[in-house]
Amino acid sequence: MAGSVFDSALYARLFPTGEVGRLFTDVAELRALLLVEGALARVQGAQGVIPELSAQAIHRATMEVQIDPAALAEATGQNGVSVPGLLAAFRAEMNAPEHAQYVHWGATSQDIIDTGLMLRLRQALALHEAALRAVLGTLEVLAATHADLPMPARTYGQHATPTSFGAVVASWGWPLLDLLGEIEALRNASLWVSLSGAAGTSSALGPEAHQTRAGLAEALGLGDPGRSWHSDRGPILRIAGWMTRLSTALAKMGEDLTALVQTGIEEVRLGGAGTSSTMPQKQNPVAPSALVAQAAQVQGHMAVLTGAAPQRFQRDGAAWFTEWMVLPQIVLGTAAGLEIAKPLAARIAPDPDRMAVNLAGGLDMIHAEALSFALTGYLPRPDAQSATKTLCQEALATGTSLRALAQRDWPDLDATTLFDIAKQMGDAPKEARLFAQGAADLRR
Repeated sequence: MAGSVFDSALYARLFPTGEVGRLFTDVAELRALLLVEGALARVQGAQGVIPELSAQAIHRATMEVQIDPAALAEATGQNGVSVPGLLAAFRAEMNAPEHAQYVHWGATSQDIIDTGLMLRLRQALALHEAALRAVLGTLEVLAATHADLPMPARTYGQHATPTSFGAVVASWGWPLLDLLGEIEALRNASLWVSLSGAAGTSSALGPEAHQTRAGLAEALGLGDPGRSWHSDRGPILRIAGWMTRLSTALAKMGEDLTALVQTGIEEVRLGGAGTSSTMPQKQNPVAPSALVAQAAQVQGHMAVLTGAAPQRFQRDGAAWFTEWMVLPQIVLGTAAGLEIAKPLAARIAPDPDRMAVNLAGGLDMIHAEALSFALTGYLPRPDAQSATKTLCQEALATGTSLRALAQRDWPDLDATTLFDIAKQMGDAPKEARLFAQGAADLRR
């Protein structure tokens, strides 16, 4: 097995990361770092911090020079960061020492690495947003189409009261809709440039350090936090937290679908379900299971990331290294969840006949709550609950429906309405349509 399923040719279709996968490669990282160095030189040249001619040469070179990541391995292992080796290789490739001496002027490795990371996270968020919108579009149609399709609601795995399949779909979609609505504020609050020098004091950046940082932010399309955030990992935690919540929301859909296709329930069919190597009858819920698995991984890595967040002093090597190890897995795990969910959502097909069978198979006890409230027309509420519980026990013992027993003891009870599934779904159809409308509005 490969070190990560996201780098595995064998598991590439089980945990696909789509376009997000290309953002977390050595080549993509070095390209982002060089982009930051080029933009910094251009801003400093315009400000007169470094010679304009040198700034132009550096910026042009960052667009043209190609650095082999493997060639930096020795230096990175020795220094703990890739930037010193990258700068040495870049200066050598420029072959213009009179200009190359001004690259990385006043910055520190963390400025370049964190800013380069933000460039890649910005792209990842854009791709996540597009995939999220696609999933919501499918769930929107599914919820609206089946808003009135009755099925058993379940609590603790047991029949509770009637609901609708559209409402169940809405329960998957609402958290996703909330997350989509948060993404713009997340970008504004977290996609920050970093430029504050060796110890966060900007001492080597000169008297115009604040203007340089603002100019770099504008050049790269990132936010200017107005301060150093070397040891404040809040921006990283906010982005990773949003992705963790997204993975968790997708896992909820996976958990429900895994249960709804299991033997004895079988209320949903999933086209393209997996097969067993030895049992021909099996249609395994592979995609829903993968959704749950990716969320478990993301959640675990989020705990590690949070644990590494309180960094000592002005920079903490161990905490920073930990972040490098787990943050890409959070981003890629979330990408995999979305890539799995997009086709899965389109394959979900409810089975109305099976839902009807399951609703009818419990001796009408799915209406026990409704009956207990109806009996308050005859008894105080505690007595009505007690009477209903007694009738449920008799129904189980005798195999007689709750409706028949209730009509026996209260002949004038309006059993037609009380035991009508379509009239006992409460706001479930309304919830389904409300979600569908909300998804349609926000996706526009």
